[in-house]
Amino acid sequence: MPAKIVSMSATHTEMLYAIGAGDQVVAVDAFSNYPADVPVTDLTGFAPNVEAIVGYETDLVVTDGDWDGASMGALTELGVPVLILPAALSLDDVYTQIEQLGVATGHVGEAAELVANMQREVDAILASIPERDEPLTFYHELDATYYSVTSETFIGQIYSSMGLANIADEVGEGAFGYPQLAEEYILEQNPDLILLADTVCCGMSADTLAERPGWDALSAVTGGSVVELNDDIASRWGPRIVEHMRAVADAVVALSENA
Repeated sequence: MPAKIVSMSATHTEMLYAIGAGDQVVAVDAFSNYPADVPVTDLTGFAPNVEAIVGYETDLVVTDGDWDGASMGALTELGVPVLILPAALSLDDVYTQIEQLGVATGHVGEAAELVANMQREVDAILASIPERDEPLTFYHELDATYYSVTSETFIGQIYSSMGLANIADEVGEGAFGYPQLAEEYILEQNPDLILLADTVCCGMSADTLAERPGWDALSAVTGGSVVELNDDIASRWGPRIVEHMRAVADAVVALSENA
């Protein structure tokens, strides 16, 4: 069982702590900000400092990719075990990665329990969403320049599983899942829900959204269906994705009840 783990991925840092392996983590990358007591360093998975990583005398490095095409191989050649777990494409991928980390860290039981709890919560969330003849439409905002996500992305697939229709899908071809929408298009579509995933990075809120010219007339704004989300949770595929789904589901239920 590894005693000195270095996590180079914020998502996997969350997973490690969620399965009870936090005491084994000696260093995490600069983007790992949850939970609050993680040992944050200036390490980055995009340009890994092999010398610095080795300096932690680590016996396991966890990352979501070999981004520079060399560092993870260099660590392996130095005898440092590396576990690469790429970005999830589905909830099943999330569950699998949690279980893989459980095996790698000696927390098989805790990982299995976490997965089972997440599956129960997800099932309950999906069951709470009323069936509709026509799906509710939504706009997911990544920043104030109207970058969004399509259903090709992990978070987009989450929304699809909740029965929602993504306005970005019609214009997202060729954008690798992250198109920049025209403001006029968003206003024209008048989505039933607006999901703000730029509250932390950019200070966006339902109030600031309503201050944009023309946005105060959108049905999502007038009907109170602007959902303020946590950027980090929305952009990661860790255990807290359940919280994200619950926040969106609550808005969907409220909108259905007020219809």
